[in-house]
Amino acid sequence: MRWTRPRLSAYQRGMPPRLNPSPETLVTRAWADYALLDSGGGRKLERYGPHTVVRPEPQCFWTPRDPGAFDAADAVFDPTDEDETGRWRFAGNPIDSFSLAWRDVRFTSRFTPFRHLAFFPEQAANWEWLDGRIRALKQPRILNLFGYTGVASLACAAAGAEVTHVDASKKSVAWARENAELSGMADRPIRWIVEDARKYVAREVRRGSKYDGIILDPPKYGRGPTGEVWRLFEDMPALLKDCAGLLSDNASFLLLNAYAARVSGLSLAHLMVEALTERGGADRGGVIDWGELALAEDGPDGRAIGLSFFARWSA
Repeated sequence: MRWTRPRLSAYQRGMPPRLNPSPETLVTRAWADYALLDSGGGRKLERYGPHTVVRPEPQCFWTPRDPGAFDAADAVFDPTDEDETGRWRFAGNPIDSFSLAWRDVRFTSRFTPFRHLAFFPEQAANWEWLDGRIRALKQPRILNLFGYTGVASLACAAAGAEVTHVDASKKSVAWARENAELSGMADRPIRWIVEDARKYVAREVRRGSKYDGIILDPPKYGRGPTGEVWRLFEDMPALLKDCAGLLSDNASFLLLNAYAARVSGLSLAHLMVEALTERGGADRGGVIDWGELALAEDGPDGRAIGLSFFARWSA
């Protein structure tokens, strides 16, 4: 079922954004090229296309359903410290990269030194929500900050959006462009920009630019292309306020996702209320949903792992 954007009355648009009093859990379930097969003992067993992969996941306190399946995996990540770095160990010949798909988006998965495979599968719940929002609009302008390897940008483009993709990593943007080629979307209206997100947004504010939807998926810590340091708790409030100032009069959404352990969906929601209120959104209306993003094991009684927190304003 496709999500349909509701029409807001003049009264609703004249009200402050409303904070949903109850949290929501967005659950990503298996699709053709990905599945969470089992979890427990501080690890998760996943299927990426034809490959089975074991990665550490401290939140899995419970016992695996099939411990033997973990021993038969094609690739296992052995961490070397608490910052997600480590080494991959392969059952056979080392695997470099391979192609996967989510709906119309094709992308290359890689075994990176940071236990991730060049995308975050739990974000499929957000991709589905974005797809529904965008298909209800006529070629909206979307800004994707901290866009990484571009899967969210391509999901938006596939739904009919004009996208500006921003990331501080030249390597990540190059991967994103490759994924656009792989998806047959090289000719779509996507701008690929290597720049510090704060600098880009500040310049767009000065220019008076407007967007119909904005996505923020920042890291806890990072560095810009010329050495700029990003710290989530110190830098997010000002950036979010600037993003609120970039929303068009008929904007559809502002989505914020964070993976920091000390953050919560509710704290992100209150930050979003403040940002929207201070930057010309006191009478914008709409609702701010918040909660947790989770990944569910495949099967009717699959357990779910909470992996990140989100807050999202929608008109």
